[in-house]
Amino acid sequence: MLKAGAVKALGAMSGTSLDGVDAAVIETDGLEIISFGEAAFRPYTKEETDILRAALGKWQGDALVAAAEVVETAHGEILEGFADVDLIGFHGQTVAHDPRGRGTLQIGDGGLLAAALEKPVVWDFRSADVKLGGEGAPLAPFYHFALAKFIRATEPVAFLNLGGVGNITWVDPDYDKPEEEGALLSFDTGPANAPVNDLMTARLGLSHDEDGALAAQGNVDDDIVANFLEHRYFYRMPPKSLDRDQFKGLSDAVADLSDADAAATLTACAVMAVVQGLQYCPTEPTKMLVCGGGRKNATLMKMLQAAMDCEVLPVEDVGLDGDMLEAQAFAYLAVRVARGLPTSCPSTTGVKAAVGGGTVSYPPKG
Repeated sequence: MLKAGAVKALGAMSGTSLDGVDAAVIETDGLEIISFGEAAFRPYTKEETDILRAALGKWQGDALVAAAEVVETAHGEILEGFADVDLIGFHGQTVAHDPRGRGTLQIGDGGLLAAALEKPVVWDFRSADVKLGGEGAPLAPFYHFALAKFIRATEPVAFLNLGGVGNITWVDPDYDKPEEEGALLSFDTGPANAPVNDLMTARLGLSHDEDGALAAQGNVDDDIVANFLEHRYFYRMPPKSLDRDQFKGLSDAVADLSDADAAATLTACAVMAVVQGLQYCPTEPTKMLVCGGGRKNATLMKMLQAAMDCEVLPVEDVGLDGDMLEAQAFAYLAVRVARGLPTSCPSTTGVKAAVGGGTVSYPPKG
């Protein structure tokens, strides 16, 4: 059983950028954030990334078995370095996401990790939400709500996560609980880093566009961006979510452009997806707080600020850790699951009612 009061929880996140595993500790009672603890990053090797990439979009088969072994090994290696924790939140690696069809699939067995690490592990966070009609994503919004309280925000703010896919959470900190109607709105904005990363890998053998340097040298093809914004996804009302590779046609769209122009155009697509999404927010946020790898892309951040009226800031400007925010979120959610508290609600995933997802696996006795 989880002890009463605040506990130290360790969260781990392996995102759609396929760069590695983030792990971070927070102290929380599942409601308030008390403090932040140590953090670490375990990068995937090129071979591991290739194995994970081969599993994307698969629902069964040998590719998933190989990828799951990579995920479990990498997480085991980084998580064993944290000793003084009460509970672990293990997200796993999303390889397929089709909430309106086949469901959602995150590979990696939390039960194996619980046995290996001799700690209770909360995992499979998304399945319950999907079964109750939700999108199963994004799942960080309840943590974003707690962060808005932690930084003492007094007016609506937005947290924008730019990983492989972009997602936004609009938060009104005047509310007491995240599941209250009007407190939150969250949804995936569209592709973010994934198309640029895939371009860099395919053309230059690089993992990403460092600091947006290549995009800064290029010219945006406005016709490609305009055509991109006609995708049916942008006309769906939120909450909504998408799979990493739902916009695969973007690669074909920029195929005839130079490397620099292609990078600039794909970066502009990520920005305009966010701008398009803002129309659905109840009010314009006073600040856009950016986390995820995209905040380190100077070209992307300049494009965002130019396209928006509100301030666009990396979360570090308000004292948060943009590298570890998603890992912290799953530490926070793990405590909520263990305490029977909801982790998503109609305004974050479209689920029919506030629900607490997740499975808790305990280490074997004896």
